[in-house]
Amino acid sequence: MYRLRLPIVDVARVAVFAALIAALGLVPGLNLFGPVPITLQTLGVMLAGAILGSWRAALAIAVFILLVAAGLPLLAGGRGGLGVFTGPSVGFLLGWLPGAALIGWIVERGGRSPGIGRLLVASLAGGLGVVYLVGIPLWALVGGLTLGQAALLTLGFVPGDVAKAVLTAFVARGTQRAYPDAVPAVHRERLRAGKEL
Repeated sequence: MYRLRLPIVDVARVAVFAALIAALGLVPGLNLFGPVPITLQTLGVMLAGAILGSWRAALAIAVFILLVAAGLPLLAGGRGGLGVFTGPSVGFLLGWLPGAALIGWIVERGGRSPGIGRLLVASLAGGLGVVYLVGIPLWALVGGLTLGQAALLTLGFVPGDVAKAVLTAFVARGTQRAYPDAVPAVHRERLRAGKEL
């Protein structure tokens, strides 16, 4: 029988990033473009993907989403509970999981030293591309909008999200220089080497 073993260092990293995303939710969201707020939590999602890699980032987001579903007020504005999943921002929330996973996957393909360019492309692809791809249709469905209307409203989020992607690239690169084990590919190699010993 196969048993999933998660090293304690991975458990700690997952918990830290779930907590970081929750902490970024303490900053109130701004509702400038309708009922979907602008929040700093997307920055935490991008950082999770860029620093943790694909599966650990997805696990951190899954833990966060489960805590929100359980009723903890971890989303910007102190929102939490199952009611969040019937609101107009549900698609963006659910899009965080595949978005973070894609960011991590792209970064992992950068090897032992993913550059700023790769980190930026990864953050844009996952943090904007995937999150919007999930968020816009669900906003249209829940909010009674057409896809075009929801997409047009989402354009207001683009400048801030691009800024978060740029910040993510620089923070992740700085973190990886200071702590090489933070590079997802290096961490994966060390785990494999440890299993072989």
